[in-house]
Amino acid sequence: MLSKQSIRDQLWQHIRENAKNKNIHILEVGGHCDHCHCLISLNKDHTISKIAQLLKGESSFWINRSGLITDYFEWQDEYYVESTSIDSIPSVINYIQLQEEHHRKYTFEEEVEKFFIEYYKELRAK
Repeated sequence: MLSKQSIRDQLWQHIRENAKNKNIHILEVGGHCDHCHCLISLNKDHTISKIAQLLKGESSFWINRSGLITDYFEWQDEYYVESTSIDSIPSVINYIQLQEEHHRKYTFEEEVEKFFIEYYKELRAK
């Protein structure tokens, strides 16, 4: 449903504005036609689950009433969270900003599969 770049751009901008209104500090937001990445700096007043609920719920409501798409939109129930070091922030921002280019080479499913293969290799090595 997010196949058009113009729709994604409007959605990412809306997520930024909504987060700001809820005192959620988003460092970067972006994604591709079937997913969204948000780099967020947590503050003491929010939990990860609450942020996911606030951003996913409100953005679904917004896009459904915006007229940008004709079908009913909703995010999947699940989400994935990973912490990062301060030193890694620039590379994470770059990764999010280059999603369009990145997914010309790999589908989201291929990327997730590769991630979990590498993750489990690291776990077994420990």
